[in-house]
Amino acid sequence: MRIYPTFFRIVFSGMDAEKAHRIGFALIRAVDATPVGWGLRRFCAPDPRLATRAFGMDFPSPFGLAAGFDKGGKGVLSLTALGFGHVEIGTITGQAQPGNPRPRLFRLIEDRAVINRMGFNNDGAATVAPRLASARRRLAQRYTARQRPVIGVNIGKTKKVDLSDAVADYLISAKQLAPAADYLVVNVSSPNTPGLRLLQSVESLRPLLEAVRRTADDAAGRHVPLLVKIAPDLTDQDIDDVGALAVDLGLDGIVATNTTITREDLVTDPATVMSKGVGGLSGAPLKARSLEVLTRLRAAVGDRLAIVSVGGIETPEDVLERLEAGATLVQGYTGFLYEGPFWARHINRGLVRAGYSSARSAA
Repeated sequence: MRIYPTFFRIVFSGMDAEKAHRIGFALIRAVDATPVGWGLRRFCAPDPRLATRAFGMDFPSPFGLAAGFDKGGKGVLSLTALGFGHVEIGTITGQAQPGNPRPRLFRLIEDRAVINRMGFNNDGAATVAPRLASARRRLAQRYTARQRPVIGVNIGKTKKVDLSDAVADYLISAKQLAPAADYLVVNVSSPNTPGLRLLQSVESLRPLLEAVRRTADDAAGRHVPLLVKIAPDLTDQDIDDVGALAVDLGLDGIVATNTTITREDLVTDPATVMSKGVGGLSGAPLKARSLEVLTRLRAAVGDRLAIVSVGGIETPEDVLERLEAGATLVQGYTGFLYEGPFWARHINRGLVRAGYSSARSAA
């Protein structure tokens, strides 16, 4: 487990962060395509005691990979082989877009953090949808129904689309992607698409979520669990309001939280941090705030919907803390970049050693 961080420092730490991500992701996919992939799936498979129920579905583990790592659904099979109970792809937009100019991904190694301003770079819903449908079919061939990792799809607004047309843009993605998604997440909380976070206001959020839910269910011919992803930078009152809205609309859950625009309590030299420019901060510095938001949300919504907690997750103890604080599922992303391909296996084994066994279910 600890071999990879040393390898990372030697090989990847001096490399452009986005290039390192691209190479690492390609290697993961390449291994899965060889006979070694079968053994890897057995080696990393979650212990059956970790099976978790959420959104009316079975998850092999409560721990999954957050949106942002696989932006186009190109590595679902290989990522699930590493032991993640679910993989959330995206963010996917209604139209293909290149994202923001490079460089746009930066490591803060001393803080075990990342700053990104990727800007929803992706191939667009129409291209990703058949890729996702193929991955879903192949997962069904690889696993039994109870062991199959879950595929989540995170959708956002195309940058060039005006806010006044945002609902229609989200509906393009919902219609294309819902048939192949196990669940959908409406992302209104990335700081890297201008104006996007304005959609977190209850007045804007209600019609958006209502429309996406209708469109997704109609397109899939079934109920597609729907969640909304919120920012850690919301006020406590805004968090309460979003929680109340989610309950009122009968959403299946809330993903809390996205990256933060704050730069507080960092170890990295402030001049170095400032040199990276704007973007969302993820990783260890987000741990405390993400836990605060989870605790507040669970108090606000009770047991009426699921909460997926993400932000600052590094260790099995972090995952246990979130589950004990009321999370139904837990996600990580930045920790994967620092800990390497066996991170999910390490988390799952740590949960079992701690005696965690879940029969947890959520609305």
